[in-house]
Amino acid sequence: MIAIVFLLVLVGMMVAMSFMGIGPGNLLIGEVLLLVGLFLLFFGAGIYIGAALGVLGLIIGFSFSDRPFWTFIGQTVWNPSSSFVLVAVPLFLLMGEILLRAGLSDRLYKALNVWLDRLPGGLLHTNIAASGVFSAISGSSVATAATMGSVALPFFKGTRYNPKMVLGSLAAGGALGNLIPPGITFIIYGLITETSVGALYLAAVGPSILVVILFVLVILWKAKTDAPHVDPATPRIPLSVKLRSLVDLAPTAILILIVLGTIYGGLATATESAALGVIGAIVFAAIEGRLSFKMLNDSAEATARNTALIGLILFGAYVLNYVFVGLGVPQALAKLVGEMPLPPWAVMLLIIGFYLALGTFMEGFSMVITTIPVIFPVVVALGYDPVWFGVIVTMLVEIALISPPDGTVLYVLQGMRRDGGPITDVFSGVIPFFLVYILGVLILMWFPQLALWLPSVAQ
Repeated sequence: MIAIVFLLVLVGMMVAMSFMGIGPGNLLIGEVLLLVGLFLLFFGAGIYIGAALGVLGLIIGFSFSDRPFWTFIGQTVWNPSSSFVLVAVPLFLLMGEILLRAGLSDRLYKALNVWLDRLPGGLLHTNIAASGVFSAISGSSVATAATMGSVALPFFKGTRYNPKMVLGSLAAGGALGNLIPPGITFIIYGLITETSVGALYLAAVGPSILVVILFVLVILWKAKTDAPHVDPATPRIPLSVKLRSLVDLAPTAILILIVLGTIYGGLATATESAALGVIGAIVFAAIEGRLSFKMLNDSAEATARNTALIGLILFGAYVLNYVFVGLGVPQALAKLVGEMPLPPWAVMLLIIGFYLALGTFMEGFSMVITTIPVIFPVVVALGYDPVWFGVIVTMLVEIALISPPDGTVLYVLQGMRRDGGPITDVFSGVIPFFLVYILGVLILMWFPQLALWLPSVAQ
């Protein structure tokens, strides 16, 4: 409901500005009104997002232009599908699937728990830490949430932990999947905007640390206000046991070094480092004795399904974006925003509010592909850095993934539960993390150097 109201307010502003002589005129308003109406109709009817985007593009093209748009569809779809950068997406997904089936994610969680179990909040810190580390080798929030949910939830059976906080911390940890390099959203953003993926990965380091710190502070605060989770009588784990547990962290640490080290060191592109990561994951699966044809086949099938879903959304969005660019919508919108009697920071706040509203009913990945070609020229015209905006957008996508009532990560975790509890537990548990994540976006707006310092040093 919030999102619908926000969209209607946006359209109302555009209509009012047109009557005042500000903006590109009635053509843009007609396109937006038609698009918003069909957009709400398609999503309300449950039409698959990839098909909805492509059909919307054709309807807009037929309604506002006499050009034969259908003759360009083949080339429009072929360009993104043949991109070398895009190959990194299935490779990162494949690496995560192999690691899950090799049992390395379970070893990672247990090893981190040995070090973090006596902190105020106990296992909740392990949820955040394990999700953050796994994010650095998976690149996907949904994959991170599904993996850590399946591994972590059995640890909480029979404990005194608040189920809402358990689910909330797992959702928050899963939301780190795209923000912590090598996040897939950065690859898509870089492809659409022709921004360096390596620079985006560097820029994400500072904000990733900021968000993790905010999540830890939430857990510490809840541990102080709720009943304590750590029993003082619980025996301390000997240092020798903790040191031996580091062996279980070695495979993950090596893979992170391979994937991110080759990117940051300028030794490989994101696609090449993803391929190296897949080879590393296969080697570790063989060392664990889990490597088999069936395991590789299951991993490849899961990767193919997820890649096909992403590809269909991407192709539908490219058709819609091609029609929009042909009609001059991005340029007209950039001109409209540029003529608004507002400072750049106020316009940016409106853009952030738009994404937050959109995230309440639209999946984050689809949100990026659909909106970036239209919003990006506006942001550049306002004088903002494309790399900084890429980090902001990725953070907003993560927020969308944990936004009730339609956050994808929330439903993934609900599907992992075996206690039959209501999904409102997940909704209420994630709210504190949702709020501090928004705080993280505002901090990054106020201190953009948190994202831009590392890329500037690396140049």
